[in-house]
Amino acid sequence: MCNEILSQLQPGETATIAAIKTEQENRKRLQDLGFISGVPIQCLQKNFSGSSSTYLIHDTVIALRQQDADAIMVTRCTEAAGSAKTIALAGNPNVGKSTLFNALTGLHQHTGNWSGKTVALAKGTCQYKNHNFTIVDLPGCYSLSPVSRDEQISYDYIMQEPVDAIIVVCDLTCLERNLLLALQLKAMFSPVILAINCMDEAPRKKIELDFESLQQLTGLPTVGITASKKQGFSQLLETTLQAMQQPAQRLQSQLPEQTSLVTQVQKIKEQCVIHHKNHLQTDRRLDQFLVGKWTGIPIMLLLLAFIFWLTITGANYPSQWLSSLFARGSTLLTVLLESCHTPHWLQSCLVDGIYQTLSWVIAVMLPPMAIFFPLFTILENCGYLPRVAFNLDHQFQKAGACGKQCLTTCMAFGCNAAGVTGCRIIDSPRERLIAILTNSFTPCNGRLPILIALVTMFFAADQAFLAPILLIALILFSFLVTLAISKLLSVTVLRGMPSSFILELPPYRRPQFGQIILRSLLDRTMFILARAVMVAAPAGLFIWILANIQIENQSLIQLFAQQLQPFAAQFGMDGVILLAFLLGWPANEIVIPLMLMMYLSTGTMVDLDNYTALHTILVDNGWTWQTAAAVLLFSLFHWPCSTTCLTIKKETGSIGWTALAVLLPTATGLLLCFILRQLLLLLGIA
Repeated sequence: MCNEILSQLQPGETATIAAIKTEQENRKRLQDLGFISGVPIQCLQKNFSGSSSTYLIHDTVIALRQQDADAIMVTRCTEAAGSAKTIALAGNPNVGKSTLFNALTGLHQHTGNWSGKTVALAKGTCQYKNHNFTIVDLPGCYSLSPVSRDEQISYDYIMQEPVDAIIVVCDLTCLERNLLLALQLKAMFSPVILAINCMDEAPRKKIELDFESLQQLTGLPTVGITASKKQGFSQLLETTLQAMQQPAQRLQSQLPEQTSLVTQVQKIKEQCVIHHKNHLQTDRRLDQFLVGKWTGIPIMLLLLAFIFWLTITGANYPSQWLSSLFARGSTLLTVLLESCHTPHWLQSCLVDGIYQTLSWVIAVMLPPMAIFFPLFTILENCGYLPRVAFNLDHQFQKAGACGKQCLTTCMAFGCNAAGVTGCRIIDSPRERLIAILTNSFTPCNGRLPILIALVTMFFAADQAFLAPILLIALILFSFLVTLAISKLLSVTVLRGMPSSFILELPPYRRPQFGQIILRSLLDRTMFILARAVMVAAPAGLFIWILANIQIENQSLIQLFAQQLQPFAAQFGMDGVILLAFLLGWPANEIVIPLMLMMYLSTGTMVDLDNYTALHTILVDNGWTWQTAAAVLLFSLFHWPCSTTCLTIKKETGSIGWTALAVLLPTATGLLLCFILRQLLLLLGIA
């Protein structure tokens, strides 16, 4: 494809509009006049000075100044044989667009933030016969009148980017709702193809669809598919290819009246869809149980407890295996460096500093994420998570926040950075900021090992059943503090009324386990781990330098710990603990190894697999159950890790909001620790 600016067209030349690069007001006016991506336009003539030209578009002559025409990109080169055509996948949320996208592209996709937006689009490639296609997965939207950021990015892409065809994915079980977007797109764009998904559910739910009538009434090529089973893809691509070869249709310059479209959709449903039974009956029965007044919250807590138990128990074995693997790698690396006659200081720096830090971050962080994220995605995939938001909306509304924040809170259990990114689903900018600023109040998988170790050693050593109970109690406490801080923000720096709570509860579906595992590992686990590793490597070098530079027979790290001792003592901790948290900013997983390194004065980080040995070292260095309680509180509430801080900066675009996101949990943790110490002093047990 060859893109030029419209003003370069000479009289008689024809091109196709590719994009509009101008201010919002001018862009809206041009779009109203029909200047939309994919529409043909012809230059008719230029005035005497060449400063203005007339153009034929939609059988209408429009005059434009050169500077306005300069802002309109056009394509007038014929595509070379075999070059990729762009197909956009549009549709409502929860209709299977992403499933179709992943099946067509084979998961060979990349994501990117489009200009001025923070909602990601996914792009991939697909081949059919001798044709190459670029497939674009647009965020879900209900109509071409955007009210949220995801709908806005879909609208902007359709209106401004060169697209050869749009496939509108519809869910067979809720076709009436899906068709509104399809008819709007038909009026504004050509060609549009209907892909009716979930055809495998038709027999089970006793739904009959008259494809011939549907195609006639909508005027759109229609194909039935089952994206999860890769059925109907050849017919869909063949139909799309044929539609792209048809002559361009005359399109409207503005959206049709929505009332008339709704009436048309109702008539289409009445004539094309037959329900032989109430297919929603099973979903309603499940909802009575899962979101019931008396059962919804207990079931949610039981599911949370089960996920944590499975994550904690299941992560132990792969963590130990990875630790052993990295230990052997450390030995091999040492031998290699020695064979190269590497200076001892450089060898120690590379092995004991950078390599050890990376290995601990990976060994501790990877297994819990690899277990937690698929479990979380299963709940998301089967349709349960939106119902969690429904259960907890009242609590978040009382806090001046949005019920969708509970979804981002759930994501934060795996990783706070992922939770911050997930805040994009919240439409209100004010409530999105509240969710971002309080996301770090939820303990991530990097902090969970600290919580589990301290609870087990100091509070449930002789009664193992107490450990999960106490852990759930700590998590519930963090949830209550999240609500309290959300309320504080909503009446101070982020004042405002809670927005309306409109959230689709999708139908329950059987999860696609293979796809879930792959997507969770690629899209979440490995992406977040890569960020942590990038920060952990230089952190390991910095920690090694502090531990090995001596001043008067003391390392810098010991001197810093001594300087922090008076301040830390006010909160029931010591200087070593506080410095370990400070140096653990790149990744919380290295906090305990840092404590052991300073207590044992080894100069390198050490790790103990045995809780008994770890408990002995801590007690020998002055730890009591009161110290453990203070560290538990500070582990729950302190500054977010470096990866989360970078994500907050990226999502908010503000250093100020990022600083507040660091200050809030830190101040909360220190305040709670101070209150606990004063209470213990008052009771005479500190």
